Amino acid sequence: MSAPLPNLDEFSAILFDLDGVLTPTAELHMRAWHATFDQVFAEKAVPTPYTDSDYFLHLDGKKRDDGVASVLESRGITLPLGSPDDPPTADTVWGIGNRKNAVFSQELEQDGIAPYPGSLALVDTLYSASMPMAVVSSSKNAVWVLRAAQLADRFSVVVDGVTAADEGLASKPAPDMFLNAAAKLGVEPAGAVVFEDAISGVSAAHAAGFGLVVGVDRGVGESALRAAGASLVVTDLADFVGGSPA
Repeated sequence: MSAPLPNLDEFSAILFDLDGVLTPTAELHMRAWHATFDQVFAEKAVPTPYTDSDYFLHLDGKKRDDGVASVLESRGITLPLGSPDDPPTADTVWGIGNRKNAVFSQELEQDGIAPYPGSLALVDTLYSASMPMAVVSSSKNAVWVLRAAQLADRFSVVVDGVTAADEGLASKPAPDMFLNAAAKLGVEPAGAVVFEDAISGVSAAHAAGFGLVVGVDRGVGESALRAAGASLVVTDLADFVGGSPA
């Protein structure tokens, strides 16, 4: 029999990653990155094709420019960093990142997004109980996605890729973004909970000293999340509003 899950009411705040935890936008990101790097690798005659494992190893949970640089480094490619306003056609780290974002934005606008039902159930339960909550996402599209998913009003704090750029915060797996969100909520990390699906995000929350780090397994695997520092792993946030963990 599975051990009972911790009571979230005993904590002072809950922090959520966005893509893959609250919304299935990780799937859109994965497709957009795949299409982008397929094109980039074809242009550069890279013999080793891009795969989904590249997403989990190099991109998942990181700021866009850090992720692009990591994928390129894995193939022995060095490009100029460029600048955030580079066009998608630019042969720079930022240009490739902006190319991907154009694909992602088109898919999001075309198809929309809805939160995971279990995640919505938990967020609504916590919101009704006046639990302080934040979203901590490396994506620069976080606010747009929250609005599209009709979740924006649930969170008093959003620390995202825009925040990180404006305030000079290091990307996950550094703890900076989670610590920044906890400070803005006015809580100590040791008394708060983080829900994360990315290895880099779990590592960041663990390094920040959060009292409970919940790994959400959307494909990374329980063992990898636990190795990164997850206190426990679930496949559905609905486990925290009834039922038992998967």
